[in-house]
Amino acid sequence: MKKTLLYKKGPGKLITCTACKWYCKIPPGGLGVCGVRAHLKDKLYLLVHSRPSAVNLDPVEKKPLFHFLPGSLIYSIGTLGCNFGCEFCQNWQLSQSPKLVRNQAIKESKSIKKTTAVVKDFVQSESIWLPPKKAVEQALAYGAKSIAFTYNEPTIFAEYAYDVMKLAKKHGLKGVFVSSGFETNETLDLLDDHIDAYNIDLKGASEEFYRNITHTKLKPVLETIKEIYKRGKWIEVTTLLIPGHNTSTKDLKFIAGFISSLSKDIPWHVSAFYPHYKMLDVPPTSLKILKKAYDIGKKVGLKYVYTGNIPNQDTESTYCSKCDHLLIKRQGYQVENVGLDLRSGKCKACGTKIAGVWRG
Repeated sequence: MKKTLLYKKGPGKLITCTACKWYCKIPPGGLGVCGVRAHLKDKLYLLVHSRPSAVNLDPVEKKPLFHFLPGSLIYSIGTLGCNFGCEFCQNWQLSQSPKLVRNQAIKESKSIKKTTAVVKDFVQSESIWLPPKKAVEQALAYGAKSIAFTYNEPTIFAEYAYDVMKLAKKHGLKGVFVSSGFETNETLDLLDDHIDAYNIDLKGASEEFYRNITHTKLKPVLETIKEIYKRGKWIEVTTLLIPGHNTSTKDLKFIAGFISSLSKDIPWHVSAFYPHYKMLDVPPTSLKILKKAYDIGKKVGLKYVYTGNIPNQDTESTYCSKCDHLLIKRQGYQVENVGLDLRSGKCKACGTKIAGVWRG
């Protein structure tokens, strides 16, 4: 547990958390929406600082990032807690468990302070001790080129990510956020010199979808994506295609059109859904739906559209946007550079510059 950087006092005895766009106003002894940011002793504390619950060495393509140091390893860290409540969450045991523990404590008529104490104890029991220095040492020992803050929503533990990357940058490691895009400008300011790339989930195309399925809002996500792009960060966008919920032609045109309006160089990952968490009654995404999304993305002018969660080499590989020469061949997480000059970032066949971060 460590005092946070992203908060301000008031109104009254409340503390306003400025990490995400909920701007939670937290009473003394209470917790934010995420379940891990606590108002204690007139300050805001991060219960999961240096206490991740998931640590792995991944291929960078798993994030997914296809135009960022392809074929490299990325040291990946996630904690408990989340500011979203997605009905389809693939990592709900991590993201939702503090809130479930909090809700159970409330049912048992525990006071605000006792409820927070129960959540704090739960976090400690379900996490490991990994201070920033040790995280960086492990990343370097494993040969990682970058560190990802992922698995749950990293915005809620932005100060932990910041402390890790302050050390990691001294060793040449890059930083990555895999996020749902609810960062405030305060958080983006904090991370500006420390996070190099973002993969943002643009989960749907309507406020109704965000309200009913993710229990959040769409407009703040669109604003965050615009802000990240404006700041010159490398960004890729992912949409999990959930049959009957965000897969209409209208929805897909909206998402693809929004990305295209920022830059046709932004890669769009369209991924297959499989029944999970609270959406066990929804069928898996068909190849037909993936193909429709892919075609719509290409039709609006996006240069790089990729399908995921269903192996398909043709739509996982990277081709030159001008001459269609095969640049990076992918089969699952097997990656082979066959036609991209990594020094210049250009197609070896025609010399076209390919958008991305190709060297560490």
